[in-house]
Amino acid sequence: MSKKTEVLDNKCPHCGAKIDYNPKTQNFKCEYCGIETTIKELEKYNISNKSAVKNEKATEENIDDYDEYMTYTCQDCGAEIIADKETTATFCVYCGNNAILKNKLSGKFSPKEIIPFKKDKQDAINAFISLSKGRPLMPKKFNSQENIEKIRGIYIPFWFHDFHIEGALTMKGVTHEYWSVGNTDYTKTKVYELIREGNVDFHSVPVDGSTRFDNALMNTIQPYDYSELIPYNHAYLAGFLAERYDVEGNDTREEVEKDILNDVKNTFKQDASAFGITKIKDNTLQTTNHKIEYVLLPVYMVNVKYMGKIYTFAMNGQTGEFIGNIPVDKIKLIFITLLSIITLFLLYLVLSYFLFKVGS
Repeated sequence: MSKKTEVLDNKCPHCGAKIDYNPKTQNFKCEYCGIETTIKELEKYNISNKSAVKNEKATEENIDDYDEYMTYTCQDCGAEIIADKETTATFCVYCGNNAILKNKLSGKFSPKEIIPFKKDKQDAINAFISLSKGRPLMPKKFNSQENIEKIRGIYIPFWFHDFHIEGALTMKGVTHEYWSVGNTDYTKTKVYELIREGNVDFHSVPVDGSTRFDNALMNTIQPYDYSELIPYNHAYLAGFLAERYDVEGNDTREEVEKDILNDVKNTFKQDASAFGITKIKDNTLQTTNHKIEYVLLPVYMVNVKYMGKIYTFAMNGQTGEFIGNIPVDKIKLIFITLLSIITLFLLYLVLSYFLFKVGS
């Protein structure tokens, strides 16, 4: 069973055709008339256009009442678009038009800020192709045209945590001094009580808000330049896929809080390391003024299945930082190994022949 809801799409203010976000120019370009539109011009057009969808907030009840899959009607060709409950932006497989699923971006699922894509798909393709450089054992079909076409730009949901940390760390320190006088050895031991105290603010500590994406992978393509965060506008989703969070922000707090408290504790310990710390006697470090914010961050991704296993390529859509989980072609490995053995054996025969001739 599925439900129907409203599809939001961006139209060119000049000709009414499909309009996409252009990461290179940071504007919106019409494929039909070629005119680029700024975000302010697009917002003005949407407000004045009677056919523009009004911003109405969906209640938490009808958000949470979604089935596993939902049906949406494309505004251009009338085809039905199927998406699961976490997808917030997709596209029509028949006419290619973007579909931003309005109700899923409302209420508690409405992001506060977004970092728009700065790298385009060609940048991601170039990075994906470059994975083969210096990797002779990579399967030939890994970065084939078929897999290149699967590369998609996706906005990933993240939670940003702000914390203020204050308190003190009381430690026991021991130092030893050794010397000798004649045949007698001496040791002088000093015991210290070390106290380090202070306060520090942590801003925008990111945590992946979706169980679909590997946390280690998302951490690897960090950091983003958070100074480029801007107020969320659904128009930036045009031409890209997007997900909404399925992990509540407060459920990620404990993990972040533990990590940053350990960071501060280790900094205090390092500051007193010259005194030979042997024990932490008291720890009063605590977090206060916790704030949380829901944002969308840009990522290019493609999953490649090889020998029954999924290998993932991901690129930071803002900075271009990328990581590739690359498989090894076992047939190539066997061939290269055998070739190396044969080459060494032939070399051994040649050397043996010349050594034998010289010897005789």
